[in-house]
Amino acid sequence: MDREAPQIRLIVGLGNPGPEYDRTRHNVGFSVVDRLASEWGLSWQHSKPWHALYAKGEKAILVKPASYMNRSGEPLQAVAQFYKVAPGEILVVLDDLALELGRLRLRPEGGTGGHNGLESIIVQFGTEAIPRLRLGIGAAPEAGAVDYVLGRFFEEEAPIVEKTVGRAADAVKCAIDKGVLSAMNLFNQNPET
Repeated sequence: MDREAPQIRLIVGLGNPGPEYDRTRHNVGFSVVDRLASEWGLSWQHSKPWHALYAKGEKAILVKPASYMNRSGEPLQAVAQFYKVAPGEILVVLDDLALELGRLRLRPEGGTGGHNGLESIIVQFGTEAIPRLRLGIGAAPEAGAVDYVLGRFFEEEAPIVEKTVGRAADAVKCAIDKGVLSAMNLFNQNPET
């Protein structure tokens, strides 16, 4: 475990609610926490007051905000306040246009990188010192970033996405067990092709 580093206690996957957004590029954060819930044998519960889905495991609480992406901070803060989780004990899992498909980038803090969901969280908590795990979804065509992130992966991308979601779930488990810095050293490398 990293010395002096906070223990990761809450994992939030970012995405948009509703079947029309299921398995879109913007929802890979949901895919990762769904994978963890499945591996840990957890069921999702809906909380109207928090406006979120949550699953409480032995090692961490999983959260999927039921708001839209750009309002992710409010539900996350409600859950974090209830469980008395500090910003440094949260790991945000999100998509990233700036990373090639299949890449992971774990950081203990930083800016928004232009991601509206992460921006909402940073504004809500008033700090950039919130660990985050970015999953590369590849660059969008010049004219259509919105349609691209809200679109589904191409059929030929599916095996890479499946593998990346699995690696991201492993990175989250490593961050919980050994700390963010250890997980960074293992998972920020280029994936094997």
